[in-house]
Amino acid sequence: MSWGFYGRHDELRQLGEILGRSRWFFAKLTGRRRIGKTTLIQQALQAAGRSVFYIQIPDSGPAGVLSAVADALHTFQVDPAIVPRPTSLRELASTIGRLARAGYVVALDEFQYFNRERLREFCSHLQEAVDALSADAHAVPGGLLVLGSIQTEITALLEDRGAPLYNRTTDEIRLGHLDVESLVALLRAHADATPERLLFLWNLFEGVPKFYRDCYEQGVLATDRRALIERAFFLGSSPLRTEADNWFLKELHGRYDVVLKYIARNSGCSHGDLIAHVREVSPETGEQVGGYLKVLSDRFQLIERRQPIFAKPTARGGRYYITDNFLRAWLTALASPISAISFVPAARLLDQADEKLAEVEGYALEKLVGVLYEERSRKGRGDFALSARIQGFWDRSDTELDLVAIDEVGRRIRFGSCKRSADRLVPGARIQDGHVARFLAVHPKYAGWTIEKVGIAPTIPTGVRSALAAVGHLAEGLDDLIADFT
Repeated sequence: MSWGFYGRHDELRQLGEILGRSRWFFAKLTGRRRIGKTTLIQQALQAAGRSVFYIQIPDSGPAGVLSAVADALHTFQVDPAIVPRPTSLRELASTIGRLARAGYVVALDEFQYFNRERLREFCSHLQEAVDALSADAHAVPGGLLVLGSIQTEITALLEDRGAPLYNRTTDEIRLGHLDVESLVALLRAHADATPERLLFLWNLFEGVPKFYRDCYEQGVLATDRRALIERAFFLGSSPLRTEADNWFLKELHGRYDVVLKYIARNSGCSHGDLIAHVREVSPETGEQVGGYLKVLSDRFQLIERRQPIFAKPTARGGRYYITDNFLRAWLTALASPISAISFVPAARLLDQADEKLAEVEGYALEKLVGVLYEERSRKGRGDFALSARIQGFWDRSDTELDLVAIDEVGRRIRFGSCKRSADRLVPGARIQDGHVARFLAVHPKYAGWTIEKVGIAPTIPTGVRSALAAVGHLAEGLDDLIADFT
C-alpha cells in the first residue's frame, strides 16, 4: 500500500476555507521541523486547484535568497513578462504582490530566516506590498502563506508590536503532532498497531509524520526494533542519522548541550540538581544556566518546567523535562552510540541504543497515556470524561502519581500507575495505594468523590487483570485505549 495522507482533518478544512475565499489572505502556518507543514499545504492546494509558487527560504544572505527565488520562478514556469526576476529584497516583496494579483498562492517556507539581521529589511518592504494588497483585497485572487518552524522567531516577525508586519496576518494555523488515532491508522496500513510497536515508535517519533514515512520508505516500519534502529540511524545512508544536527543543534550551535543532555537523562531533575551537575562538568557555564533554561524554554520550546501540583507559578521546587520525544531519545540513547560507530562493533552499539530506548519508554508510556486520555475524552471515547489532568504530582513525601485524571461533572478522580512491564503492576499496587492516600490527605476537596485506581501497561494478561481487581484496582492496557480507534 502506498503512503497516504493521515489525520489533519481540522487543519485541512481550515486551510481549504482560506483558499476557497478567492480573495487576498495572509496566513501563518507554524510547527516544528518535519511536522508536515509543507505536506498539508500541498494537500490543500491540490484539492483547491490553485496555482502555487513555493520557495524554501535558505539561511543565507540576500544573494542566496534571490538566487533561490529565481530558481523557483523557473521551476514553477512563471512568465518573466508578467513577473520579472527580482534583483533586491525590495523587488522580492513586489514580486510577491504581482504573483498574488495574478492568482498565485505564494508559500514562503522557513520564513523565520527573515528575522536574521542581513534579511530583516525585507519585512519592511513586504509590509508595503501587504498593505497595498489588503486595501484591494476583493480584487486580489491570490494570497500569501508563511511557514515557520521556530515559533518565537515567527512571533517576532509577525506579532511583536514594533515589527513591520504586526497585525497584518488574516489567519493562523498551528500544526502540532499527529493525534494517536491517526498514528494507529498509519500503522495499521503499513505495519501493525500492537501496543508494543506503538509505544516503541511513539517514544522515538511521537507524532512527527515524516519520521514514520522515512522508516516506511526504508522498508523497516514493520520490522523488529533493532532492524529499524539500525536502518534509520546507524548506517551511512540512514535518513535520521543527522536529523538532530540539522534540527536543533544547528540552531543552538552547541551552547546548551550540557544542560539538554542532563535534563534528557535525568527527567524531572530539579534546578539544584542541574546547577550542581553543570558546575561539576563545565564550571565556566554554571553562571549561565538560568539564561540557558529561559532560552531553551521560551525561544526553542525544547524543555518545560513543571511546578508542584497546585503551586503558584512563581513557587520553587519545579522540575525540568524535555518536551520533544525525538530529542529525548536522541540525547539519552542514540547520539553517543552513533558517534562511536567507526570505533566500536555495530552490534554492541545497537544493543546499547536499544537498551537505553527501552528505559526511556517508561517515561514515554506515562506521557502517551496522558495524551490518550485527553484525546479520547475530546472525541467522546471511553468511560472517562476528562475535565482536567494533573501532570507530575510530587511532594516532600515523594508522592509520585503517573496519571491524575479528573472528571468534575461525575465527581470522579482516577489515579494511574504506568509500568512498561505488566508484571510490575500488582507488586506496585500497594505502593500506589500509599501515594493516593497521601494525595487525598493533602487535598480534602476530593473527599466524597469516586476514587479509582488503575494499573496501566502496554498489554495486561488476564491473570494480572484478575490480581489487580482483587486488590481494588482497574486494569487498562494500551490495547484497551486504542481498541475503538478507526
